[in-house]
Amino acid sequence: MFIYSLPLFFTHIGLASPLDLLIIFMALFIALFISSLLFGENSRKQSSDPYLLAAWNGSAPLKWAFWPFFLILNACLYTADTLVKAGIFTVSGWDDVHLMLLLPIVWWTTAVWRCSPNTDLSVWAACARLLTVGVFFEYSLKLLIRIDYPRIFFGCDELLLDYGSCF
Repeated sequence: MFIYSLPLFFTHIGLASPLDLLIIFMALFIALFISSLLFGENSRKQSSDPYLLAAWNGSAPLKWAFWPFFLILNACLYTADTLVKAGIFTVSGWDDVHLMLLLPIVWWTTAVWRCSPNTDLSVWAACARLLTVGVFFEYSLKLLIRIDYPRIFFGCDELLLDYGSCF
């Protein structure tokens, strides 16, 4: 997450400084931590449901709902961005990857928020929830770059078939 989009955001777009985003994320983390202390009922209900259904229902441990998809998602995003930067992937292919990952991200966010009481420390629930919010911030940055600043991310000079997507 944020490997290619955040440097572009700070250098070319400049809507906020690194200190501004750090303050926003720290305030959001504190709010999520306090909400996990106040509203977390630490329910350790175990289920015999399959993994995806147990995570969706909130009966799986947080680490099993969070880590597998987080690692797969970041590997997919990094691969798609690297292939675009190398000129191997087109703008349309990059759009398709992000659109295909959108529905699993909604499932994952729901599963993490429902499973966040199933951890020993409230700080882990707050961190997991903050990272799910961070994924949506990453997607909004990529949408901003795709719509308003495509020439700084995509190799528009090298794209022959998909040159119209750079405008």
